[in-house]
Amino acid sequence: MSGEKDRLQRLAKQHLMLHFSDMTAYDDDEMTIIERGEGVHVFDQDGRRFIDGLSGLYCVALGHSHGDEIGEAAHQQMKSLSYSSNWTIAHPPAIELATRISDLAPDGMNRVFFTSGGSESVEAAWKMAVQWQQANGEPRRRKVIARKDAYHGVTMGALSFTGIPYCRAPFDPLGIPTTHVSNTNAYRHPQGDDEEAFCAALLVGVEEAIEFEDPSTVAMLIAEPVQNAGGCLTPPAGYWQGLREICDRHGILLCSDEVICAYGRLGEWFGAQRYDYVPDMITFAKGLTGAHFSMGGVLMHDKVAEPFFDGRASYNNGYTFGGHPVGSVMALKALEIMERDDVLGNVRRNESVASEALNGLRDIPIVGDVRGAGHFWALELVRDPDTREPFSGPGAEELFKDVLSEALFDRGLICRLDDRADPIVQIAPPLVAEPELFGEIAGILREGLEIAWDHAQESPRAHGSPAASISPI
Repeated sequence: MSGEKDRLQRLAKQHLMLHFSDMTAYDDDEMTIIERGEGVHVFDQDGRRFIDGLSGLYCVALGHSHGDEIGEAAHQQMKSLSYSSNWTIAHPPAIELATRISDLAPDGMNRVFFTSGGSESVEAAWKMAVQWQQANGEPRRRKVIARKDAYHGVTMGALSFTGIPYCRAPFDPLGIPTTHVSNTNAYRHPQGDDEEAFCAALLVGVEEAIEFEDPSTVAMLIAEPVQNAGGCLTPPAGYWQGLREICDRHGILLCSDEVICAYGRLGEWFGAQRYDYVPDMITFAKGLTGAHFSMGGVLMHDKVAEPFFDGRASYNNGYTFGGHPVGSVMALKALEIMERDDVLGNVRRNESVASEALNGLRDIPIVGDVRGAGHFWALELVRDPDTREPFSGPGAEELFKDVLSEALFDRGLICRLDDRADPIVQIAPPLVAEPELFGEIAGILREGLEIAWDHAQESPRAHGSPAASISPI
């Protein structure tokens, strides 16, 4: 076994480039290689068990124990039709999946365009918005309103909307003119303690940005129901209804980016249902197949679909693997399992359990804020809980990357640490997790956070100039 382990380590270092990773980190250290999964856990080469506290990358919705059932569906499809495109033709699995998604969707959202993943979905939505505007006599509308610190993907179009300087800077100038407005981090907003005033201030900022850009040039506004980057930023009451009214008044299409939030992460099929709004488009990916296949898409309202089906426009976009027949049947099986096993109900029941377990960590001075919904939670970490002073500088990178990350990993927890905005720890376990898992996660977090807080008191380096990013997703 050690020989095979050494062989894989050697080959990985010689041939594999990891995503968003400093490859020099593995010059002297081993690379973590995950060999198998079971339930809400994964196991590395040495047999060490870890809680999959991030659902892979927010996508392993059903955990790691449905491979046989979903694999059998894939096998049967491969025997009859292993591939067919959605370019000018159709096939039964894509038709059935589009129908199923429409049945689950908010009222009036009845058309689906399939992609291979999240970034493609986001770009497809912008292309749809621009061509929809052109079909309605508005060819100048190409601009986008997005939010600061938001992550929408890394392809060049999606990267234009991403509001994280670390991700954008190497590739400037980006192709799609985008204005970034305030996100919904109440903890960091001057009016964050007054929900009504906070919501009003956010909407005023959106209105001002649109007016500055000239409403007749703006095609789309894109935002997540709960924003991932920045740490599970939930919206104040009335926020999405306010965005809906502003977009309607200015002729702008409202896109709900649900690459993470759709298919149960927030306890509903779509985040729009959780927060009671109907967007013009929903982008989705990750949880659709439970990560058993790479698949995404754009769900559109009848209003948006209309010019593409009445002859006024032809949607000029397509992907080789969009609507793949094998992926489609795997998605259908995953949705069947989610409904059969009441997975959404499990998330709703666990929300209060997760909230109580994680809010119980507030007695540790390093924990400034706890926020989230469903199976999607974050802790914002601070140097001073009274002033809310954040950690920053090289010392902060050391604290999170070396001290806290190592402490949590050594105790068997995979989660997300990120300091691109204000430092956060993010928890998003598979949607099938039992309530007890949140207590176990909170226990590991407590030990790690106490170690990090003690280290911060001893180290004067944990504040200063801005630090490099730890986790970019």
